[in-house]
Amino acid sequence: MEKSCTLLIHFDKGTPAIANEIKEALEGNDVSAKVDAMKKAIMLLLNGETLPQLFITIVRYVLPSEDHTVQKLLLLYLEIIEKTDAKGRVLPEMILICQNLRNNLQHPNEYIRGVTLRFLCRLNETEIIEPLIPSVLQNLEHRHPFIRRNAILAVMSIYKLPQGDQLLVDAPDMIEKVLSTEQDPSAKRNAFLMLFTCAQERATNYLLTHVDRVSEWGELLQMVVLELIRKVCRTNRGEKAKYIKIIIALLNSPSTAVIYECAGTLVSLSSAPSAIKAAANTYCQLLLSQSDNNVKLIVLDRLNELKSSHRDVTVDLIMDVLRALSSPNLDIQRKTLDIVLELITPRNINEVVLLLKKEVVKTQTGELEKNGEYRQMLIQAIHSCAIKFPEVASTVVHLLMDFLGDSNVASAIDVVVFVREIIETNPKLRVSIITRLLDTFYQIRAARVCSCALWIIGEYCLSLSEVESAIATIKQCLGDLPFYSASEEGEATDASKKTPQASSITISSRRPAVLADGTYATQSAASETAFSPPTIVQGSLASGNLRSLLLTGDFFLGAVVACTLTKLVLRLEEVQPSKVEVNKATTQTLLILVSMLQLGQSHVLPHPIDNDSYDRIVLCMRLLCNTGDEIRKIWLQSCRQSFVKMLSEKQLRETEELKAKAQVSHAQPDDLIDFYHLKSRKGMSQLELEDEVQDDLKRATGEFVKDADDANKLNRILQLTGFSDPVYAEAYVTVHHYDIVLDVTVINRTKETLQNLCLELATMGDLKLVERPQNYTLAPESSKQIKANIKVSSTETGVIFGNIVYETSNVLERTVVVLNDIHIDIMDYISPAVCSDTAFRTMWAEFEWENKVAVNTVIKDEKEFLNHIIKSINMKCLTAPSALDGECGFLAANLYAKSVFGEDALVNLSIEKQADGKLSGYIRIRSKTQGIALSLGDKITLKQKGGS
Repeated sequence: MEKSCTLLIHFDKGTPAIANEIKEALEGNDVSAKVDAMKKAIMLLLNGETLPQLFITIVRYVLPSEDHTVQKLLLLYLEIIEKTDAKGRVLPEMILICQNLRNNLQHPNEYIRGVTLRFLCRLNETEIIEPLIPSVLQNLEHRHPFIRRNAILAVMSIYKLPQGDQLLVDAPDMIEKVLSTEQDPSAKRNAFLMLFTCAQERATNYLLTHVDRVSEWGELLQMVVLELIRKVCRTNRGEKAKYIKIIIALLNSPSTAVIYECAGTLVSLSSAPSAIKAAANTYCQLLLSQSDNNVKLIVLDRLNELKSSHRDVTVDLIMDVLRALSSPNLDIQRKTLDIVLELITPRNINEVVLLLKKEVVKTQTGELEKNGEYRQMLIQAIHSCAIKFPEVASTVVHLLMDFLGDSNVASAIDVVVFVREIIETNPKLRVSIITRLLDTFYQIRAARVCSCALWIIGEYCLSLSEVESAIATIKQCLGDLPFYSASEEGEATDASKKTPQASSITISSRRPAVLADGTYATQSAASETAFSPPTIVQGSLASGNLRSLLLTGDFFLGAVVACTLTKLVLRLEEVQPSKVEVNKATTQTLLILVSMLQLGQSHVLPHPIDNDSYDRIVLCMRLLCNTGDEIRKIWLQSCRQSFVKMLSEKQLRETEELKAKAQVSHAQPDDLIDFYHLKSRKGMSQLELEDEVQDDLKRATGEFVKDADDANKLNRILQLTGFSDPVYAEAYVTVHHYDIVLDVTVINRTKETLQNLCLELATMGDLKLVERPQNYTLAPESSKQIKANIKVSSTETGVIFGNIVYETSNVLERTVVVLNDIHIDIMDYISPAVCSDTAFRTMWAEFEWENKVAVNTVIKDEKEFLNHIIKSINMKCLTAPSALDGECGFLAANLYAKSVFGEDALVNLSIEKQADGKLSGYIRIRSKTQGIALSLGDKITLKQKGGS
C-alpha cells in the first residue's frame, strides 16, 4: 500500500552531464547501453524533466534500430513526451516520427506491428494519426490474430477522438464485418467491444441476431455481452425481458467468472423468484466449487445482499450455504453463520441445529489451531437458534453443557450464559439442567464460569433433594476446612529456666513469640514452642475447582459462593421440615464463610481480601444468623425478577433492531396500480410475468421511491474557488464504501481560451488518487465536467487539496488557482452496529489505541448530552435504556459502531453532574487503528459543545 512520502532527497537528475551521458550511449552501437540510456531518459521524463536535446538524437540513432526492446522503449518515450506547443498545435519535429510509425505498421515482424498499433491507442493528436489510418486499416485483415486484435483497438481509439468520426466514417461497418468473420476469441471480443462503445445499436443487433450461439462464444466475449446487457437495461428497463433469456443461458457457461457476473446481472435486472433462485443457486455452486478463500468471502457477501432483499427465496438454500462451514477459515465460517442465522424458519430449524451439533462434536476431535474459536461461534449460533425457537433447546442444551469445563474460557462462558437463559425461558428443562449442572460442576475451571453456574444453582434449585445436592456439591468442591493451618514444630523449651513466679503468672497468659522468618506467633508460657509459618492445606485431588480458585486469591468468587450457599440455606428452611437439618446446614455454611474470611485476612496469600468481597461475606453471615421476611423475599425472589426483566429488555432490543433493519417504504396516494390478472399475457414468458408481478409489488410498497432527494445532493456540493477567480470550480462529492468520486465542474469566466487546463489533486491520509490528471482546452465562458476517482483504504479523516493550472495565449507562464481543501468526513465510513457486552469488553481490553476526550459542553442534562453524542458520531448505544433510567447525577454508557472496512469503534461515556449544574467527565474512544480513534476524538471535540 502506497504511503505519502515526507522526506525530500536532493538529486540533480536534470544536470547536463546526465543528459550528455545518455546522448553518448544512444549514439553508440552497443544495444544494451542503448536500452539502459532509454530507460534513464524515460525515468527523467516521468519525473518532470523535458530533455529537448535528446529528441533529434533518438530520431537519428534509435528509430532505425531493429532490436525489439529498443523499439518498445522508443514507443514509451514517444508516448510521454510533449507533442504540442502552448497553443495546442503539433510540434513540427513530430512529423519525423510519422514515417517511422508507418514503416512499423508495415513491418514484417508481427511483434513490431502489434506494439505500434497498441501505441496508437494512446495518441490523441489527429495530425500524427491521420496519415497512418490506411496502414491501420490494412492490419485488420492480417493473418496473425495478435495484429488484428490490436488493429481493432487502434480503430476504436481513433474513432473515439473528438474528430474521429470524420477520420473513420465507416469504422462501425468495417468492424461489424470483421466481427462476422473473425475466429480468434480475443479479436472477436475487441471487435464487439468497439461496437458496444462506439455503435451500441449495432452491437445490440448483432447480439440479438446470434442469440442462440452466445453460449458457444469465448469467456472474454461473454463478459462484454453481459456489460452491454447491463448498460442497455439500465437505460431502457422495458427491454430487459429479451436479455434475461441470454443471461440464464450463460449461467451454464464453464467459466466461473462468467456465471458470477451472470448471477450479479440477473439480480440487478430482475426480481422474479425464478431468476433470484437461479442466481442464488449459482452463488452456492461457486461457494462450494472454489478453493480460494477470497472468492468464498466475495460470494458470501453477494448471498448476504440477496438475503436482505429476497429472503423468501434464499431460505430454501440454507443447507447449501451451511456447507461452507467445511472451510477451515474463521472469517468464512463466521460470515456463513451470520447469514444462516437470519434465514432460520420453523421448517428448517431442526436440520440447521442438527448440523451445528455435528460441527460442535467435530471440534472436539479435530486438531486445528482455532478449534476453540470455531466452537465458540457454533455455541453462540446454537444459543441464538434456541432463543428464537425454544423447542430445540432440549436437543442441544445437554450436549453444550459438556463444554462447561472447556479450556477455551470464552466458549465456556457462552455455554453457561446460554444455560442461564434457557433454564429461565424453558421451565420444563429446569430439573434436567440442574441435575446435569450439579454432575458436571466439578469440571469447571474458569472463575467467571463458576460464578455464573453458582448463580444458576442458587436461583433454580427448588426442591429438597436439589438443594441438598447443591450444598453437598459446593462443599465437595471447596474441600476440607480450614483452607490453611499452622503446623506445630520444634522442641519444648526447658521449663527449669523459668522462675516459679514467672510460671505461676504466665500459666494462663499468652504472649507473642518471634518466628524464624521474623513474624510473630502467640504461645502459652507453660509450654513454649517454636511455630512454623502457616501453610495452605491443598486438599485431595477430588476436591477441585472452587478450592483451587479460592487459594489463588479470587475472593469475588468467594463472595459468589457465600451468596449461593446463603440462598440455598434460606430455601432449605422453606422446603425442609426438620429444624435440626436446617440448623446443621446453617452451621456448616457459617463455618465455610468464616474459613474464607480467615484465609483472606491471613498472610498465606500475597493479597488480602478486598473490602467489597469482605462486606458481602459478612452480610451473608448476618443473614444466616437473623433473617427477616423482607430480606428473604429480596434474596429468593427479587434477583430472579431482575434477571427476567433483563431478558425481556434484551428481547425487546433485538426486536427493535430487526424493525430498524427492515426496509421502510411508502407509496404515494396517486401512484399507478397495475392489476396483474387484467394484463395481456401474449408473448410473455413465465419469467417475464413473475417480473411484472414483483415490479408491481415494489411500486405499490414504494420501493422505487428515490432514497435521496435533491436537497441532500445540494448539501454535498463544495465550492473550490472564489467567485472572483478567473476559473470557477465546485465539486459534488460521492462517498461509496472504498471509493470517493469527485465530480468537479470547471467554468471559464474569462473571454480567452484556456489551454492545457489541468486539475491537479493531492491527498493526505489513507486516500489514493486512481488516475493521472488530463489536460483540457476550455473555450471562453464554457464549462467542463471533470471526474476524479479516489480510493479509500482505512477509516480516517482525509483531506483532498490541489489547484487548477492553465495557460493562455497572452501569458507565457502557467497560471495557478489554489483550491479549497475537501475534508472527507469519518461519518461517511462508519455506521451504528451491535455487539454483545462480552464482545465489547473483550475488544476494549485488546485494543491498544485510546483517545481520551474531556467533556466540555453547555448541555446540562446527562441523557440529552448522551443523545447528542450518539447523533453526532453516528453510533449505537449498547447500554440498556433501563440502566439509564433515574436521576442520580451520574451516567455511564457504551457506544459501538463498525466501519465499512470492518474496523470496530468503541466509545465509553462517563459523566457526572457537578454542584453548579455543569457536566464533567470523559469520553474514551478505543480502536485497533490509530486513525479511527483520533478522527472520532476530533469529531467529538468539535460537536460536543451542543451545536448542530
